[in-house]
Amino acid sequence: MTAQDSATRPTTIAVNINRETVGTAATTVGATAGDTTRTGILLAAAGVTAFSLTFPATAWGLDGFGPWSLVSVRMALAGLIAGGCLLLLRVRVPAREHWFSLAVVAAGVVIGFPLLTTLALQTSTTSHAAVVVGLLPLTTAAMSALRTGVRPSRTFWTAACAGAAAVIAFTVQQSGGALTTADLYLFGALLVCAAGYTEGGRLAKVMPGWQVIGWALVGCLPLAIPASALALAYEPWELTAKAVVGLLWVAAGSQFLGLLVWYRGMAAIGIPKASQLQLAQPLLTLVWSVSLLGESMTAAAPLTAVAVLICIAVTQRARG
Repeated sequence: MTAQDSATRPTTIAVNINRETVGTAATTVGATAGDTTRTGILLAAAGVTAFSLTFPATAWGLDGFGPWSLVSVRMALAGLIAGGCLLLLRVRVPAREHWFSLAVVAAGVVIGFPLLTTLALQTSTTSHAAVVVGLLPLTTAAMSALRTGVRPSRTFWTAACAGAAAVIAFTVQQSGGALTTADLYLFGALLVCAAGYTEGGRLAKVMPGWQVIGWALVGCLPLAIPASALALAYEPWELTAKAVVGLLWVAAGSQFLGLLVWYRGMAAIGIPKASQLQLAQPLLTLVWSVSLLGESMTAAAPLTAVAVLICIAVTQRARG
């Protein structure tokens, strides 16, 4: 071995070690990112599953409560659960700069969506009401693009539109194609919920998702508690088994736990991709409607399910 070889050998070894270190670090980062994405998808999917039971549970709740009583008591119970968790864990009050976003979340997903859909379900079946969640992913993605400046790819939009079209066609066919006065409530609920999802998804990037919905619920307590007392005084109500189960689910399951995992999922994988998982929500709602409420389902359900799952797979792979 020459003197020159001896001089260059340590440099070569150092370069190889550096390359191996960089490669190992890149692999670790990639694996961590992949785990985060999978976790985000699972959390968002759990939220969708919880939401899919909202309409059937609301229908059960209306078995013993009036619409205003059901919504106000639902808010009060969910707010008390959230407040207890925040107090137990000694969570600090959010910074003033986040109050506007929390107000949007509260107005959209705590007050607006539950109230408007409950009013709609007085005259509409859960199958027909599922139209609103069929349109919700597209509306949420559009609002997210306007609010955050993120522009999903053309493939993403094509798959999203195809999935939404399949869901809309199926749910409208289920209801006989007739539009009712309840549609005004449903489309209003669609807009306010998309705004709440978008703002909550943004906020969940700077604070835990459960705190986002938790503080939004607590912020509504000054309204929910007196509204509950007033509504229960003026609307007839009866504590039937279905009414109690429905109320407890929409308060604890849909309003708190469902939104908790949903916002965490959106923070992990992004608002547009998470919202596309909701394309499966109308079909899940129809399954619950048949099994829990005795509503009928046509043979088109399996075909629509396959179409929706394909669209979800495409949107999850499409990059903005």
